Amino acid sequence: MYGWIWRHLPGNVWVRALIALVLILGTVYLLFQYVFPWAEPLLPFNDVTVDGTGSGTGTEGTEGATR
Repeated sequence: MYGWIWRHLPGNVWVRALIALVLILGTVYLLFQYVFPWAEPLLPFNDVTVDGTGSGTGTEGTEGATR
């Protein structure tokens, strides 16, 4: 796929490299500005369940304990 894109870009190697860089930066910009903000609510990264059981890492009952 990348070879196909490279072959279809106009100009010599330096012009192709500049156009490829602009295309990459444009793609990254579109991803960060539109795609990632749209997809963030759909991703489960903030779905955390805390039920209060288990040892945990809280400070209750650790007076005098050393780590």
